[in-house]
Amino acid sequence: MKRVLITAGASGIGRAMGEGFSAAGYEVWVTDVDAAALAECPPKWIKREGDVTDETMIAATLDEIAWAGGLDVLCANAGVAGPTALVEDVALEDWRRCVSVNLEGAFLAAKHATPLMKRAKSGAMILTSSTAGLYGYPNRAPYASAKWAVIGLMKTLAMELGPFGIRANAICPGSVEGPRMEGVLAREASAKGMTRDQVYEGYAKGTSMRSFVEARDVANMAVFLGSEAARMVSGQVIAVDGHTENPDPKL
Repeated sequence: MKRVLITAGASGIGRAMGEGFSAAGYEVWVTDVDAAALAECPPKWIKREGDVTDETMIAATLDEIAWAGGLDVLCANAGVAGPTALVEDVALEDWRRCVSVNLEGAFLAAKHATPLMKRAKSGAMILTSSTAGLYGYPNRAPYASAKWAVIGLMKTLAMELGPFGIRANAICPGSVEGPRMEGVLAREASAKGMTRDQVYEGYAKGTSMRSFVEARDVANMAVFLGSEAARMVSGQVIAVDGHTENPDPKL
């Protein structure tokens, strides 16, 4: 049986990834900081509570997976939205937390998954970036910076690990329906003196599909990238966003 590890896998995009990989026949391992959300995951999933920036937790989880038989796919998915504010108003503590979860979390997962995949001479790493990693986003300096850096990390992993039969790619979700995006909409509306619906409409109109993305759309791409069908797809940045044209709803 193939095995996948998904960080922040108990809700949102991560939960959808777990469901997608489970349907494809994988043994699903998930980490998450939310114990209640973990408890609501399917009983057959293997769940570990902890912060993705805790290297001890990540290392211990990958050691367990090694004993279980190895890792086929890593989905380094953990992320936080960070503050919504002009750059001069961003507190250093908030900057560091946002960058730590989004970037260092992906780094730690990749670091400890690499030895398992090297031994197997195969594997796929899928890093969750964002369309914020493709454009500059007003009022989102920490998040955009971290998500750009995730792409740089992925490109480096692809170059380093390709000779060992290991692929690395990044998915850039657009605006994804769900509680996390609702928080972004509320904060952005407050920062820009707009209503929630005005910000929502601006985001939707900024895509050629005129629609937000659903978590399952991102999950479907992850399952593809982890599969044999994508065996020669590596080092790629793939947007699942309905084609974002303009990330600033005021323009």
